[in-house]
Amino acid sequence: MTRTNAGKVPRVSSLEIAHYKEVVGHYVTGVVAVTASTPDGLAGFTCQTFGSLSLEPILVSFAARSVGESWSRVKNAESIGINILSSEQEALARVFATTGIDKFNGVGWSVGPEGAPMLDGAIAHLEGRISQLSTYGDHDIAIVAIDYVAAHPGTPLVYYRGGFAELT
Repeated sequence: MTRTNAGKVPRVSSLEIAHYKEVVGHYVTGVVAVTASTPDGLAGFTCQTFGSLSLEPILVSFAARSVGESWSRVKNAESIGINILSSEQEALARVFATTGIDKFNGVGWSVGPEGAPMLDGAIAHLEGRISQLSTYGDHDIAIVAIDYVAAHPGTPLVYYRGGFAELT
């Protein structure tokens, strides 16, 4: 592969960033809540940049804002939960996307086999440990080695063109 601009990343103006967000918003993503039990209590955040990475070993990846308050707590946890949200959990996704509140207040959850919080109503749960972290731009990319998976009935919550949606 040939690289142009030899390692220099072009700067993008704010108008171009808005257009970029509009364009990439045409890509439909699922919505997950990443959760952990930390020394300071439960923590979690909504994430739409998540995907399967490898089958051998079983790895997934997700991106989190490097300066995110919840992420700063979750990234040091021994075990993290990844909760694939159902179409009925839009309100929960919005709560977990909010900063500075007790996101678990009134939320049903159980403890996963390795200790991570697993949110009730999610259509799938994964649990594992962060095996690698890298920073790119304003986000950290986490690689998670998965130890536990479970699927449940339901339809996924998706994110499309700047808003939550349901597959129909």
